[in-house]
Amino acid sequence: MGYGDLQFFDIIVFAAIALFLVFRLRKVLGKRIGFEKDKQGGFTNSNNFIKKTNKEKNIPELDSNFMELKKAYNALENFDHKNFLDGSKIAFETIINAFNKGDKNTLQDLLNKETYTAFEKAINKKQNDPESQLFSLNVEKIEGVLIDQGKITIRIKFISEQFKNNDESTSIKKEDIWSFEKLIKSKNPNWLLSST
Repeated sequence: MGYGDLQFFDIIVFAAIALFLVFRLRKVLGKRIGFEKDKQGGFTNSNNFIKKTNKEKNIPELDSNFMELKKAYNALENFDHKNFLDGSKIAFETIINAFNKGDKNTLQDLLNKETYTAFEKAINKKQNDPESQLFSLNVEKIEGVLIDQGKITIRIKFISEQFKNNDESTSIKKEDIWSFEKLIKSKNPNWLLSST
């Protein structure tokens, strides 16, 4: 067996190894099939399908009085109706107490400009009542959710009981519909009172 025969034998061995590796890689990695995007843009890529599936909103079951909040779930990222409703009750209580005390600084942080101006005028005219206190508060219903020009507004019906000078016999039941708004794309989690 000469030198040329040895070279030919080496080439055959290397070719066999290369074929073996190609076969093994193909077996491990698989073929290009499925919902892959072809050069003409026929099928959507399987990764895009997964992204679309993940973007679908997981809306929890809502009571009939709060069904309108589905719109908020669809419009806002990371919306949580329980946090929103708890926050709206805290805002209601804080605003009522600040108004009664004539605390304009607190009101300025919680109201939009138009609503703040109305509250400020009422305080200046002494239409607030420093002796009034909040006794109980419930969110009765979501009256509506409006999405317009990049802004979302949620109208809430509150039922509250208020009394004067710590005297529960002076308690009166009140029904209020307040609207809270925020910009949809805003990273700020705070809502502002936009009407009462």
